[in-house]
Amino acid sequence: MRIPCPHCGERDVNEFRYGGDATKQRPAHGDKDFQTWNAYVFEFDNPKGPHEEFWQHTLGCRQWFRLKRNTATNQILGGGQ
Repeated sequence: MRIPCPHCGERDVNEFRYGGDATKQRPAHGDKDFQTWNAYVFEFDNPKGPHEEFWQHTLGCRQWFRLKRNTATNQILGGGQ
């Protein structure tokens, strides 16, 4: 799979690190509800189809960006932002 880094251009997936679901809403700073934080940190969906994710170009510019990808086919649907 080739991933388009917004800073370095298209590179092999081996240069990147998956950073998780970019659609999850982080609880507010100072929120003391344990169940809310537990769900945010430890509970994950496993979507099939188009999905927005965080990626980091670890072997390049080291920048984090969002990427839209079809998880069933690995087709890139939207470049890094």
